Amino acid sequence: MNTKTILLIEDDVTISELQKDYLEIGGFDVDMAADGESGLSMSLLGKYDLVILDVMLPKKNGFEVCKGIREKRDIPILMVTSRSEDIDVIRGLGLGADDYIAKPFKPAELVARVKAHLARYDRLTGAKNAKNDVHIRGLRIEPDTRKVFVNETETALTTKEFDLLYVLASHPGRVFTKEHLFERIWDLGAKGDMQTITVHIRKIREKIEQDPANPTYIETVWGTGYRFKD
Repeated sequence: MNTKTILLIEDDVTISELQKDYLEIGGFDVDMAADGESGLSMSLLGKYDLVILDVMLPKKNGFEVCKGIREKRDIPILMVTSRSEDIDVIRGLGLGADDYIAKPFKPAELVARVKAHLARYDRLTGAKNAKNDVHIRGLRIEPDTRKVFVNETETALTTKEFDLLYVLASHPGRVFTKEHLFERIWDLGAKGDMQTITVHIRKIREKIEQDPANPTYIETVWGTGYRFKD
């Protein structure tokens, strides 16, 4: 099995060295960047399987780096923040981060999160069964290529956005609770679970709906969760 390579973007040398040690013990190769500018450059030039990205960085902050990565690459991004404000979490997820972990945390938890995201990404990108394509009212979802088309125009979704959309669209008419969706897509529990789902659904609507304020695909079932209209 090929060894996965992680890019760790963290300006605190003590923290980054500790995280690197644990990740290497976990079986990963690790490259490090000490500022946002070099981290973004490395993430776009190198062949990385996942990026661990601190929010507070010199030269370019984590939000800027996340946006830059997501514009070019479809790989899992795990943001690390010392801030507890909900707005920071929402901003990171809105820019395309797949998950976040708040400081302080145990290094073993970080390794567990990394393994979970990589395993899920491998399972989803490894699917090569075109008969699972979804075609509903101008929307076409291809799980084998992980592409989404709206009226034959391709629209780019992040890893988690695609996963959420495909789960919902594969079961039209079925109501999914936020808890079920989070458990199914993210695997691990985390602070702000339901907020994570809400932010990702909003981003999906912005990309596939003609009028996101009046969605025709993903319907909110108030007090419960979401349902894909068939």
